[in-house]
Amino acid sequence: MDIELITMEEFREGLSKTKTLIIPFGTVEEHGSHLPLGTDTMIAVEVLRLLQERRSVFVAPPLHYGVCTSTRLHPGTISITPETLRRLTLDIVRDSFRKGIRNFMLVSGHGGGLHMNALKEVAEVLVEELEGVRIAVVSPYELLWKELSEIAETENDSHAGEIETSVMLAIRPELVKGRSSEEYPSFPKPMVVKDKLKYWPGGVWGNPGKASSEKGQRVIELILEKIAGILDRLEE
Repeated sequence: MDIELITMEEFREGLSKTKTLIIPFGTVEEHGSHLPLGTDTMIAVEVLRLLQERRSVFVAPPLHYGVCTSTRLHPGTISITPETLRRLTLDIVRDSFRKGIRNFMLVSGHGGGLHMNALKEVAEVLVEELEGVRIAVVSPYELLWKELSEIAETENDSHAGEIETSVMLAIRPELVKGRSSEEYPSFPKPMVVKDKLKYWPGGVWGNPGKASSEKGQRVIELILEKIAGILDRLEE
């Protein structure tokens, strides 16, 4: 049940079927020259649309903005701070809890370190504060790294590379504008640098040229299976 599409009475009735709310998180972030800025959001939303065909859950409207660090200076990226993400998530979960929701899954299509840490910090605060709440913080790429690496032909594939391009070919092929060149960032770790464009000009981590819609469908099925399994545990 998409809560933005139902009435208050339908929400009240829905609570008799489920007390679980899944919140999708995305970004407005560069994904090379070939993928749209909303790639992270679109993937999360599509996976949860498919999940609703199998399970009865509430799904919140997506949060389109996230914490972007390595891509912060690239054209089109619009980032928020970790504090803003924490405050938004705290408010959404707290008020949803007041309305009868007890189980929360925070599903992020963006796997950035500071972004995911902000969501995990919020979950830690809320499980201490709200009696009876259950929260899962999910980044499919983090949980399925091994499985996804077996699908990808590209070693160390990541942002806007083979996997993400494949998923977009499966769900929104009309938005895939050719292919960016294979590229990998060259940040001088452990140094934190200001001019990130100098070390990662194209904003691609991997080889989009090896992407296919067939690989994308396999990725989607893997993510769906993983999220359904977490949902089972959350609702026990």
